[in-house]
Amino acid sequence: MAGHDFDTVIDRRQVPTSKWDRYPEDVLPMWVADMDFPVAEPIAAALRDRLDHPVFGYGGPGPATLRDLIAADMQDLYGWSISPADVVFLPGVVPGFNQALKAFTRPGDRLVVETPVYPPILAAAGHWELTRVDVQVRPVPEGSAVDLDRLTGALVEAKAFLLCNPHNPTGRTRTRAELEAIAKACLASGAVIISDEIHCDIVYGGKTHVPIAALSPEIARRTITLMAASKTYNIAGLKTAYAIIPDADLRRRFVAANLGMSEGANVLGLVATEAALRHGRPWKEALLSYLEANRDHLVGRLSQEIPEIRINAPEATYLAWLDCSALELGDAYRFFLDKGKVAFNPGPSFGGDVQHVRLNFGCPRTLLDEGIDRMVKALSQR
Repeated sequence: MAGHDFDTVIDRRQVPTSKWDRYPEDVLPMWVADMDFPVAEPIAAALRDRLDHPVFGYGGPGPATLRDLIAADMQDLYGWSISPADVVFLPGVVPGFNQALKAFTRPGDRLVVETPVYPPILAAAGHWELTRVDVQVRPVPEGSAVDLDRLTGALVEAKAFLLCNPHNPTGRTRTRAELEAIAKACLASGAVIISDEIHCDIVYGGKTHVPIAALSPEIARRTITLMAASKTYNIAGLKTAYAIIPDADLRRRFVAANLGMSEGANVLGLVATEAALRHGRPWKEALLSYLEANRDHLVGRLSQEIPEIRINAPEATYLAWLDCSALELGDAYRFFLDKGKVAFNPGPSFGGDVQHVRLNFGCPRTLLDEGIDRMVKALSQR
């Protein structure tokens, strides 16, 4: 990629980082959704400029310029018209959906989620003593789809639906028709939609992300949309995200529920987010091209060298959901960790089974190849 370096392997063990510190040095980590690429230069430059000011006090409600940028981005990318006042800054998407559950549910209420799904979504019901109702995604040739019949039934008495859009771990984008059916069921039941859309920028092959709240003003009035620049621009450690809540009463109740736990965002994270939205699009476009090539490389090598692994090319995210059941490994995560010295996310942590693992291909191609090589070698030595 001219002007953008995604190939250089950076030694990340020089600084504390959960991705590389969790396992011994002989293990290649390909698990948490954290890319191994340097931050975009406009973001680094903005942070350097901010560091020239010697005071790092509270950031307040967030800069008006960033609110305006977010509103402009929603209109430009999705044709979704929001007001800058609809934006609430947060230290993360996970605190955001937990805050929403605190605001709009009570102990014993039903919370609907789809499985497999991002582990903190699975865990959220337990934090607030909710009754979690799991609806398994439906297998289709593309990978997975919403099981609308089961989901509609589960939503009948639910207080909230915690949506993951695009879907993590399968990497599927949601079609407009699917989202309309989900929204219709939630409106009929009165369930609040809490939509984790943190991977919204990372979509491939001409697919388009559709924020569920953008479907109609009626749906927007029942939806808390959670987004961040963190996944796209690899700045998750700066702890900054935002909720978009067009309905004033919903927004008031959401803000009141922070209870001192998730108020505001990191001052440097706000600077980085503004730089990303203002100047980062060329870098983002180059990143998407690189990630899509990585995805195709991964799918191609596995289909040729480990054809027993079932993988559907992700339409979004930089995460691949691998079905290893035909290999009869027992616990696939443990096999590849012990025998291949490569660390994935285990399927059960997503509400899946031990035959599945999630692989992160957001890394230089040489690291991706090393990970695949380790898988191939481990299988050849069984």
